[in-house]
Amino acid sequence: MRSITAGLTALAAVAIWAAVMQSDPATAGEPLLKTRTTILGQALDYPAGDPAEVTSLIVTLEPGEETGWHKHPVPLYAYLLSGQITVDYGEDGTRTYRPGEALMEAVGSWHNGHNAGPEPARILVVVMGAVGREITVER
Repeated sequence: MRSITAGLTALAAVAIWAAVMQSDPATAGEPLLKTRTTILGQALDYPAGDPAEVTSLIVTLEPGEETGWHKHPVPLYAYLLSGQITVDYGEDGTRTYRPGEALMEAVGSWHNGHNAGPEPARILVVVMGAVGREITVER
């Protein structure tokens, strides 16, 4: 009986593995964001010429804290983990982001993020940069 149970368990494991391997990687997980443009509608262009370098970090803004005016010369993906943040894009308006929202940040556009909420805002940031290039330029 044990060998039948072990055999069925192994067969089930192989079937699950095969299903995962045949699934489309783009739809295998919970989708957060798939886009070809930034939050301002700019086409995404990956920096050319230097070796690629991806940087990821968690940015925390305490209540009342601001990022200060800055811009990103390379594509930057952000996912709000907790809290909320309002970003002022100057003449392109403001947008408020809440937990579970994902975005491709504006490239080359000045903006300032502000946490007007009562709790810290935690943001997962992933920057698609290049070796030797700045990922943030402050005003």
